[in-house]
Amino acid sequence: MPDFSIEKQDLESRLSPIVQRAIEFSKSSTEGKSFNPLPPSSSFSLIDSSNDVKARWYEIGLESISKGEVGVILMAGGQGTRLGSSKPKGCFNIGLPSQKSLFQIQAEKISKIQHLANSKYNTKSKINWYIMTSKPTRSDTEQFFVENIFFGLDSNQVTFFNQGTLPCFNKDGSRILLEAENKLAESPDGNGGLYKAIYTNDLLNDFSKKGIKHIHMYCVDNVLVKVADPTFIGFSIDNGFELSTKAVRKRNSSESVGLIVLDENLQRPAVIEYSEISKELSEQTEESGLLSFRAANIVNHYYSVDLLKSSITKWIDNQEFLPYHIAFKKIPSLNDNGEFVKPTEPNGIKLEQFIFDVFKDIPLEKFGCLEVDRLEEFSPLKNAPGSKNDTPESSVENYLNLSTKWATSQGAILEGRVEVSSLTSYQGEGLEITRGKTYKNLEII
Repeated sequence: MPDFSIEKQDLESRLSPIVQRAIEFSKSSTEGKSFNPLPPSSSFSLIDSSNDVKARWYEIGLESISKGEVGVILMAGGQGTRLGSSKPKGCFNIGLPSQKSLFQIQAEKISKIQHLANSKYNTKSKINWYIMTSKPTRSDTEQFFVENIFFGLDSNQVTFFNQGTLPCFNKDGSRILLEAENKLAESPDGNGGLYKAIYTNDLLNDFSKKGIKHIHMYCVDNVLVKVADPTFIGFSIDNGFELSTKAVRKRNSSESVGLIVLDENLQRPAVIEYSEISKELSEQTEESGLLSFRAANIVNHYYSVDLLKSSITKWIDNQEFLPYHIAFKKIPSLNDNGEFVKPTEPNGIKLEQFIFDVFKDIPLEKFGCLEVDRLEEFSPLKNAPGSKNDTPESSVENYLNLSTKWATSQGAILEGRVEVSSLTSYQGEGLEITRGKTYKNLEII
C-alpha cells in the first residue's frame, strides 16, 4: 500500500509552484493591459436584429439539429448548499406551479426543440446531452435521472462525465490541507476544467462517432436558458465563428458582472471582472446613451467541434491559455492539532481555472458575441430564498412573466400569470391554441 505521506509530499512539491504562480498572477493579471468594447464585426444583438435575420439564424440552427450535428454540454457540478439543499443544484425544485426541477425544465426544452427540428425536416435525429458532474454530485445526478426516466429523453442520448478536482492549500500555498488523516481536502477545478474533462473522458471521439459538429454549453442554474438554441447555433454557423458567447446587457454601470471585451494588447477577445475596469470606463456611454462596456458574461458558449479537436490539448497543457486562479475559502479540514474543523473565516486556497481564459487564443474574426434579452434568456439561481437577488423567487417570477407574455401575445385571456411548459413551447411558438381561452392564475399551459 502506498505511503500517503510520501504521496502528499510529492503532490506538494509539484503543485506548490503552481499555487505560487497563481497567487502572483492574481495580483498582476491586468497590469499594463487596456480594454475596449468588441468591434461590430464580432458583436451582434438580438435586441436590435431584424426579424428576417433572426429567422435565418433560427432556420440554420434548426436544420443542423435535424441532421444530428448539435450536441449540448451542461455544467452541473455544483451542489445546492446555498439553497439549503444537499442535492445537486439541477435537482432543485424552484417553486413553479408544475413543481419541476431545473433538470426537468431543461430536458423538456431539448425534447421540444428536437421535435420541432425533426417535424420540419422529416428526420429522427437526437440531441446528445453531455452532463458534467463532480464527485459530490455524480451519483445523485444519475439516480435522479433514472428515477425520473430521463424526463422523456432516451437514456442513450444522455452522457454523464466528471470534472476534475484539485487539492486545497493553506493560505500561503505551502501545504495541502487534509480532510482526514489519509484524505486530501479537494475541490472542483473550476469551470475551466471543462476542457480537460472533455479530453480525459474521450468526448472528442464521441462527438466524431455521432457526427456532432457544434456544441452548445451552458450552466445548470439558469431557468430561462434556451438549451440547444437554434438561433445562437445558426448565428455562429452563419458567421463562421469557432467560438461564440452570449451576453446580456449590463443593468447599470455598477452591476457586479464580468464583461466581454477586446484586449487591446492582444487584439483578442477577453473577459474581465467588474473590479478590473475603472469607474470612468464603466460609466462611459455611446451616443445612443447605452454603456460602452455592457456585454455581461453569462457563461453560455458555442464551440465548433473542429476548434475543440485542434486546440484542447494545447489549452490544457499550457498555463498561458488556462492559468490557475486562486480563491480564499473556508475549507473544512484538519487543524495543526489534527482536529477536523469547519472554519468561520477563510483558511485556505482553492485553485480553479476559468473557462473564458481560452478566448485569447481565438482570432477576432473567428469569435462572436451575441447580446440577448435578459428577460427572455437569463435568470440565474445563485442565492437562498429571501436573498436580495438571483433566488428561487426571482427565477419563478421571471419564468412566469415570460410565459404570460407569450400567452398574452397570442390572445389568451388571463386571470393572472401562467406557466407555459417547455413541452408546449420552446420560445413562444405554438401558442395559437390559447387564443380566446381563459386561464386561471398560475395555471399550466
